[in-house]
Amino acid sequence: MTESASGSHGKAPADRGRTTIADGVVEKIAGLAAREVVGVHAMGSGSGLSRTFGAVRDRVPGAQRASVSRGVKAEVGEVQTALDLEIVVEYGVSIREVARAVRENVISAVERMTGLEVVEVNIAVSDVKLPDEEDEEPESRLQ
Repeated sequence: MTESASGSHGKAPADRGRTTIADGVVEKIAGLAAREVVGVHAMGSGSGLSRTFGAVRDRVPGAQRASVSRGVKAEVGEVQTALDLEIVVEYGVSIREVARAVRENVISAVERMTGLEVVEVNIAVSDVKLPDEEDEEPESRLQ
């Protein structure tokens, strides 16, 4: 029996149609996977001021919640994706080991959930969270 190129009767149901995955979907998956790694303190800009503003924004009722994709940029093609991550690490950890673990966890999660091949994961360490630094989350004035 030969498959008809024009008819869909010969195609398996899984082969009928296209699936596209938005950049934001891959960014969320990668952001969550990166945060799971021990030694990652935060994602995104390491400046204390921007983290403070983010903490304030997160506490305001009705404000947009901190995005799980903060600090992640994805380029998604039809079968491949490339990722850039910006992380803040805890003081005392091996940055090389944290970066390796982040890369492995992100690649595993993205490939498993999307079926896309992850061709690269670039990691920029933008800051180190020192033990004596406060978490910069101000007390909420709202009850």
